Amino acid sequence: MFPFAIQVTSRITDAQHFTINFTNNRLSGTGNFNPSYKTSKTRVCVTVGMMTTGYDCPDILNLCLMRPIFSPTDFIQIKGRGTRKYNFAVDIIDVPLKEQTGDKPKDNFKIFDYFANCEYFEEKFNYDEVLKLPVKGYQEAAGGGGGGGTSGIYDSARNDYLTKLQEAAVGPEGMKIDRMYFQRFEKTIIEHPALKEQAEAGHWEELLDYVEKHILDKPEDFFTLEKLRSSVHVDRRISLREMIEKIFGMIPYFKTKNELLDEEFDKFDSRYLPKEEYFSYAKTVFKAYIIDSEFRDIVDKGNFAYLNVSPYGEAFKKLTPELRRAITEHIKDFVALNKFAA
Repeated sequence: MFPFAIQVTSRITDAQHFTINFTNNRLSGTGNFNPSYKTSKTRVCVTVGMMTTGYDCPDILNLCLMRPIFSPTDFIQIKGRGTRKYNFAVDIIDVPLKEQTGDKPKDNFKIFDYFANCEYFEEKFNYDEVLKLPVKGYQEAAGGGGGGGTSGIYDSARNDYLTKLQEAAVGPEGMKIDRMYFQRFEKTIIEHPALKEQAEAGHWEELLDYVEKHILDKPEDFFTLEKLRSSVHVDRRISLREMIEKIFGMIPYFKTKNELLDEEFDKFDSRYLPKEEYFSYAKTVFKAYIIDSEFRDIVDKGNFAYLNVSPYGEAFKKLTPELRRAITEHIKDFVALNKFAA
Protein backbone atom coordinates (compact mmCIF):
# COMPACT_ATOMS: atom_id res chain seq x y z
CA MET A 1 0.00 0.00 0.00
CA PHE A 2 1.08 3.57 -0.58
CA PRO A 3 -0.42 6.94 0.44
CA PHE A 4 -2.60 8.64 -2.18
CA ALA A 5 -1.75 12.02 -0.59
CA ILE A 6 1.31 13.21 1.33
CA GLN A 7 1.87 16.27 3.50
CA VAL A 8 4.82 18.27 2.21
CA THR A 9 5.71 21.12 4.56
CA SER A 10 8.92 22.41 6.10
CA ARG A 11 8.26 20.31 9.21
CA ILE A 12 8.44 17.07 7.25
CA THR A 13 11.81 15.34 7.08
CA ASP A 14 13.36 15.55 3.59
CA ALA A 15 10.41 17.65 2.34
CA GLN A 16 12.51 19.28 -0.37
CA HIS A 17 13.23 15.86 -1.85
CA PHE A 18 9.47 15.15 -1.85
CA THR A 19 8.83 18.26 -3.96
CA ILE A 20 11.45 17.14 -6.48
CA ASN A 21 9.97 13.65 -6.71
CA PHE A 22 6.47 15.10 -7.17
CA THR A 23 7.73 17.16 -10.11
CA ASN A 24 9.40 14.14 -11.67
CA ASN A 25 6.43 11.77 -11.22
CA ARG A 26 8.07 9.41 -8.78
CA LEU A 27 6.66 10.39 -5.39
CA SER A 28 6.36 7.15 -3.35
CA GLY A 29 7.79 5.39 -6.38
CA THR A 30 6.48 4.88 -9.89
CA GLY A 31 2.91 3.63 -10.29
CA ASN A 32 2.20 0.49 -12.26
CA PHE A 33 -1.54 0.75 -12.90
CA ASN A 34 -0.65 1.11 -16.59
CA PRO A 35 2.81 -0.18 -17.60
CA SER A 36 2.73 2.00 -20.73
CA TYR A 37 2.43 5.28 -18.80
CA LYS A 38 4.87 6.76 -16.29
CA THR A 39 3.29 8.27 -13.18
CA SER A 40 3.92 8.41 -9.44
CA LYS A 41 2.10 6.34 -6.85
CA THR A 42 1.24 9.37 -4.71
CA ARG A 43 -0.84 11.80 -6.73
CA VAL A 44 -1.70 14.54 -4.19
CA CYS A 45 0.57 16.86 -2.22
CA VAL A 46 -0.83 18.82 0.73
CA THR A 47 1.30 21.85 1.45
CA VAL A 48 1.19 25.26 3.11
CA GLY A 49 3.82 27.31 1.36
CA MET A 50 6.63 25.16 0.02
CA MET A 51 5.12 24.53 -3.42
CA THR A 52 3.04 27.65 -3.99
CA THR A 53 5.71 30.01 -5.37
CA GLY A 54 8.94 29.38 -7.23
CA TYR A 55 7.98 25.76 -7.85
CA ASP A 56 7.55 24.08 -11.21
CA CYS A 57 5.40 21.00 -11.80
CA PRO A 58 4.22 21.48 -15.40
CA ASP A 59 1.90 18.46 -15.64
CA ILE A 60 -0.23 19.44 -12.64
CA LEU A 61 -3.94 19.56 -13.49
CA ASN A 62 -5.69 20.36 -10.20
CA LEU A 63 -5.06 23.06 -7.61
CA CYS A 64 -7.07 23.05 -4.40
CA LEU A 65 -7.18 26.30 -2.40
CA MET A 66 -7.98 25.50 1.23
CA ARG A 67 -7.38 28.92 2.77
CA PRO A 68 -8.22 32.56 1.97
CA ILE A 69 -5.60 34.52 0.03
CA PHE A 70 -5.42 38.30 0.30
CA SER A 71 -2.29 39.14 -1.68
CA PRO A 72 -2.77 39.41 -5.46
CA THR A 73 0.90 38.59 -5.98
CA ASP A 74 0.54 35.38 -3.96
CA PHE A 75 -2.64 34.46 -5.83
CA ILE A 76 -0.99 34.96 -9.23
CA GLN A 77 1.95 32.80 -8.23
CA ILE A 78 -0.21 30.05 -6.72
CA LYS A 79 -2.46 30.05 -9.78
CA GLY A 80 0.65 30.01 -11.93
CA ARG A 81 1.46 26.47 -10.78
CA GLY A 82 -1.28 25.31 -13.16
CA THR A 83 -0.54 27.51 -16.15
CA ARG A 84 2.62 25.65 -17.20
CA LYS A 85 2.32 23.95 -20.59
CA TYR A 86 2.92 20.22 -20.85
CA ASN A 87 2.72 17.41 -23.39
CA PHE A 88 1.47 14.28 -21.62
CA ALA A 89 2.65 12.11 -24.50
CA VAL A 90 6.21 12.34 -23.13
CA ASP A 91 5.14 10.07 -20.26
CA ILE A 92 4.00 7.26 -22.58
CA ILE A 93 6.69 4.59 -22.29
CA ASP A 94 5.44 2.29 -25.05
CA VAL A 95 7.00 3.67 -28.27
CA PRO A 96 4.40 2.35 -30.77
CA LEU A 97 1.59 3.62 -28.55
CA LYS A 98 3.35 6.98 -28.25
CA GLU A 99 3.62 7.31 -32.04
CA GLN A 100 0.00 6.25 -32.46
CA THR A 101 -1.25 8.66 -29.79
CA GLY A 102 0.63 11.74 -30.97
CA ASP A 103 0.86 14.89 -28.88
CA LYS A 104 -1.46 15.29 -25.90
CA PRO A 105 -0.95 18.90 -24.84
CA LYS A 106 -2.29 20.26 -21.59
CA ASP A 107 -5.05 22.69 -22.56
CA ASN A 108 -6.64 23.49 -19.19
CA PHE A 109 -6.42 22.95 -15.45
CA LYS A 110 -8.89 23.24 -12.56
CA ILE A 111 -8.85 25.33 -9.41
CA PHE A 112 -10.94 23.98 -6.53
CA ASP A 113 -11.50 27.16 -4.56
CA TYR A 114 -13.13 26.61 -1.17
CA PHE A 115 -12.70 30.18 0.07
CA ALA A 116 -13.97 32.19 -2.92
CA ASN A 117 -10.50 33.57 -3.69
CA CYS A 118 -11.30 33.78 -7.40
CA GLU A 119 -14.45 35.82 -6.72
CA TYR A 120 -12.55 38.02 -4.28
CA PHE A 121 -9.89 39.03 -6.81
CA GLU A 122 -12.43 39.24 -9.64
CA GLU A 123 -15.13 41.28 -7.87
CA LYS A 124 -14.05 42.68 -4.50
CA PHE A 125 -10.33 43.39 -4.38
CA ASN A 126 -9.49 47.09 -4.75
CA TYR A 127 -6.64 47.18 -7.27
CA ASP A 128 -6.43 50.99 -6.99
CA GLU A 129 -6.02 51.12 -3.23
CA VAL A 130 -2.89 52.90 -2.05
CA LEU A 131 -1.56 51.06 0.99
CA LYS A 132 -0.19 53.12 3.85
CA LEU A 133 3.04 52.15 5.52
CA PRO A 134 2.75 51.46 9.26
CA VAL A 135 3.74 54.31 11.55
CA LYS A 136 7.24 53.87 12.92
CA GLY A 137 7.18 52.62 16.49
CA TYR A 138 3.54 51.48 16.24
CA GLN A 139 4.17 48.07 17.78
CA GLU A 140 6.09 49.53 20.70
CA ALA A 141 3.32 52.07 21.33
CA ALA A 142 0.68 49.36 21.19
CA GLY A 143 2.57 47.32 23.73
CA GLY A 144 3.66 44.68 21.22
CA GLY A 145 7.09 43.25 21.09
CA GLY A 146 6.91 41.82 17.62
CA GLY A 147 4.69 38.94 18.74
CA GLY A 148 1.81 40.01 16.53
CA GLY A 149 -1.00 37.84 17.87
CA THR A 150 -1.92 35.07 20.23
CA SER A 151 -0.27 31.70 20.41
CA GLY A 152 -1.79 28.29 20.84
CA ILE A 153 -4.03 25.99 18.83
CA TYR A 154 -7.60 26.81 17.86
CA ASP A 155 -10.09 23.93 17.73
CA SER A 156 -13.61 24.23 16.37
CA ALA A 157 -16.35 21.66 16.83
CA ARG A 158 -18.64 23.25 14.23
CA ASN A 159 -19.60 21.25 11.18
CA ASP A 160 -18.03 22.56 8.00
CA TYR A 161 -20.57 22.15 5.20
CA LEU A 162 -20.10 22.77 1.52
CA THR A 163 -22.95 25.23 0.90
CA LYS A 164 -22.56 25.83 -2.85
CA LEU A 165 -20.88 24.14 -5.80
CA GLN A 166 -20.23 26.23 -8.90
CA GLU A 167 -17.93 25.60 -11.87
CA ALA A 168 -16.81 28.50 -14.08
CA ALA A 169 -14.50 28.28 -17.08
CA VAL A 170 -11.95 31.05 -17.56
CA GLY A 171 -11.90 32.16 -21.20
CA PRO A 172 -9.01 33.35 -23.37
CA GLU A 173 -9.26 36.84 -21.86
CA GLY A 174 -8.09 35.44 -18.53
CA MET A 175 -9.05 36.51 -15.03
CA LYS A 176 -9.27 40.10 -13.93
CA ILE A 177 -6.19 39.69 -11.75
CA ASP A 178 -4.18 38.72 -14.84
CA ARG A 179 -5.37 41.74 -16.78
CA MET A 180 -4.76 44.06 -13.85
CA TYR A 181 -1.26 42.62 -13.40
CA PHE A 182 -0.24 43.71 -16.91
CA GLN A 183 -2.06 47.03 -16.48
CA ARG A 184 -0.01 47.75 -13.34
CA PHE A 185 3.15 47.02 -15.33
CA GLU A 186 1.85 49.22 -18.16
CA LYS A 187 1.21 52.08 -15.73
CA THR A 188 4.69 51.72 -14.24
CA ILE A 189 6.29 51.98 -17.69
CA ILE A 190 4.12 54.89 -18.90
CA GLU A 191 4.68 56.96 -15.75
CA HIS A 192 8.45 56.66 -15.95
CA PRO A 193 9.73 60.02 -17.24
CA ALA A 194 12.49 58.75 -19.54
CA LEU A 195 11.40 55.40 -20.97
CA LYS A 196 9.11 56.73 -23.71
CA GLU A 197 11.84 59.11 -24.92
CA GLN A 198 14.29 56.22 -25.11
CA ALA A 199 11.80 54.08 -27.04
CA GLU A 200 11.04 56.85 -29.54
CA ALA A 201 14.75 57.50 -30.00
CA GLY A 202 15.38 53.81 -30.63
CA HIS A 203 17.66 53.35 -27.62
CA TRP A 204 16.33 49.86 -26.98
CA GLU A 205 19.43 48.35 -25.45
CA GLU A 206 19.60 50.97 -22.70
CA LEU A 207 15.81 50.94 -22.18
CA LEU A 208 15.53 47.16 -21.80
CA ASP A 209 18.59 47.03 -19.59
CA TYR A 210 17.03 49.63 -17.27
CA VAL A 211 13.69 47.79 -17.09
CA GLU A 212 15.38 44.48 -16.32
CA LYS A 213 17.57 45.98 -13.58
CA HIS A 214 15.17 48.46 -11.97
CA ILE A 215 11.58 47.32 -12.61
CA LEU A 216 11.49 43.54 -13.05
CA ASP A 217 11.80 41.20 -10.06
CA LYS A 218 11.42 43.95 -7.50
CA PRO A 219 9.41 43.43 -4.27
CA GLU A 220 7.01 46.32 -4.95
CA ASP A 221 5.04 44.41 -7.61
CA PHE A 222 7.34 41.50 -8.39
CA PHE A 223 6.91 41.79 -12.14
CA THR A 224 8.49 38.86 -13.96
CA LEU A 225 8.62 38.12 -17.68
CA GLU A 226 7.05 34.72 -17.06
CA LYS A 227 4.00 36.15 -15.30
CA LEU A 228 3.67 39.07 -17.72
CA ARG A 229 3.69 36.65 -20.66
CA SER A 230 1.07 34.53 -18.95
CA SER A 231 -1.14 37.56 -18.28
CA VAL A 232 -1.43 38.58 -21.96
CA HIS A 233 -2.62 35.12 -23.11
CA VAL A 234 -0.71 34.86 -26.37
CA ASP A 235 0.26 31.45 -27.77
CA ARG A 236 3.95 32.26 -28.14
CA ARG A 237 6.88 33.83 -26.34
CA ILE A 238 6.37 37.60 -26.09
CA SER A 239 9.58 39.58 -25.72
CA LEU A 240 10.05 42.42 -23.26
CA ARG A 241 10.61 44.75 -26.22
CA GLU A 242 7.24 43.79 -27.71
CA MET A 243 5.56 44.56 -24.39
CA ILE A 244 7.13 48.01 -24.28
CA GLU A 245 6.21 48.65 -27.94
CA LYS A 246 2.60 47.67 -27.21
CA ILE A 247 2.47 49.90 -24.12
CA PHE A 248 3.69 52.95 -26.08
CA GLY A 249 1.39 52.26 -29.04
CA MET A 250 4.17 51.30 -31.45
CA ILE A 251 2.37 48.07 -32.29
CA PRO A 252 -1.43 47.70 -32.14
CA TYR A 253 -1.53 44.24 -30.54
CA PHE A 254 0.49 41.10 -29.89
CA LYS A 255 0.44 38.95 -33.01
CA THR A 256 -0.32 35.26 -32.66
CA LYS A 257 2.14 32.53 -33.57
CA ASN A 258 0.30 31.78 -36.79
CA GLU A 259 0.23 35.44 -37.84
CA LEU A 260 3.99 35.65 -37.42
CA LEU A 261 4.48 32.38 -39.30
CA ASP A 262 2.42 33.71 -42.21
CA GLU A 263 4.49 36.90 -42.24
CA GLU A 264 7.75 34.97 -42.29
CA PHE A 265 6.54 32.68 -45.07
CA ASP A 266 5.42 35.71 -47.13
CA LYS A 267 9.01 37.00 -46.98
CA PHE A 268 10.28 33.62 -48.15
CA ASP A 269 7.63 33.36 -50.85
CA SER A 270 8.46 36.80 -52.26
CA ARG A 271 12.12 35.81 -52.48
CA TYR A 272 11.97 32.25 -53.82
CA LEU A 273 8.52 32.19 -55.51
CA PRO A 274 7.73 28.45 -55.18
CA LYS A 275 5.55 27.19 -58.00
CA GLU A 276 1.84 26.78 -57.36
CA GLU A 277 2.12 22.97 -57.32
CA TYR A 278 4.58 23.22 -54.41
CA PHE A 279 3.12 26.24 -52.60
CA SER A 280 0.96 24.53 -49.94
CA TYR A 281 3.64 21.88 -49.25
CA ALA A 282 6.31 24.55 -48.94
CA LYS A 283 4.20 26.53 -46.47
CA THR A 284 3.52 23.43 -44.36
CA VAL A 285 7.20 22.47 -44.23
CA PHE A 286 8.27 26.08 -43.60
CA LYS A 287 6.01 26.43 -40.56
CA ALA A 288 6.78 22.94 -39.26
CA TYR A 289 10.53 23.53 -39.42
CA ILE A 290 10.10 26.62 -37.24
CA ILE A 291 7.72 25.30 -34.57
CA ASP A 292 8.41 21.55 -34.40
CA SER A 293 11.83 20.74 -32.94
CA GLU A 294 11.50 17.01 -33.68
CA PHE A 295 10.79 17.63 -37.37
CA ARG A 296 13.63 20.16 -37.51
CA ASP A 297 15.99 17.60 -35.97
CA ILE A 298 14.95 14.94 -38.52
CA VAL A 299 15.65 17.30 -41.44
CA ASP A 300 18.92 18.69 -40.06
CA LYS A 301 20.34 15.24 -39.31
CA GLY A 302 19.04 13.71 -42.51
CA ASN A 303 17.13 10.96 -40.67
CA PHE A 304 14.54 10.83 -43.45
CA ALA A 305 13.27 7.37 -42.46
CA TYR A 306 11.53 9.08 -39.53
CA LEU A 307 9.50 11.17 -41.97
CA ASN A 308 7.23 8.15 -42.33
CA VAL A 309 5.89 8.78 -38.81
CA SER A 310 6.00 12.59 -38.99
CA PRO A 311 2.78 14.52 -39.75
CA TYR A 312 4.86 16.71 -42.09
CA GLY A 313 6.68 13.89 -43.86
CA GLU A 314 4.46 13.72 -46.93
CA ALA A 315 4.66 17.47 -47.52
CA PHE A 316 8.46 17.37 -47.24
CA LYS A 317 8.70 14.52 -49.77
CA LYS A 318 6.66 16.53 -52.29
CA LEU A 319 9.25 19.32 -52.41
CA THR A 320 12.26 19.44 -54.68
CA PRO A 321 15.70 19.15 -53.04
CA GLU A 322 16.41 22.77 -54.00
CA LEU A 323 13.24 24.03 -52.31
CA ARG A 324 13.91 21.97 -49.18
CA ARG A 325 17.38 23.46 -48.92
CA ALA A 326 16.11 26.98 -49.59
CA ILE A 327 13.53 26.71 -46.77
CA THR A 328 15.98 25.49 -44.13
CA GLU A 329 18.73 27.94 -45.09
CA HIS A 330 16.34 30.90 -45.16
CA ILE A 331 14.98 30.09 -41.70
CA LYS A 332 18.46 29.59 -40.24
CA ASP A 333 19.63 32.91 -41.67
CA PHE A 334 16.61 35.15 -41.17
CA VAL A 335 14.12 33.74 -38.62
CA ALA A 336 14.51 33.99 -34.83
CA LEU A 337 13.00 30.75 -33.55
CA ASN A 338 12.85 31.93 -29.95
CA LYS A 339 9.81 34.17 -30.49
CA PHE A 340 7.74 31.19 -31.67
CA ALA A 341 8.31 29.19 -28.48
CA ALA A 342 5.36 28.70 -26.17
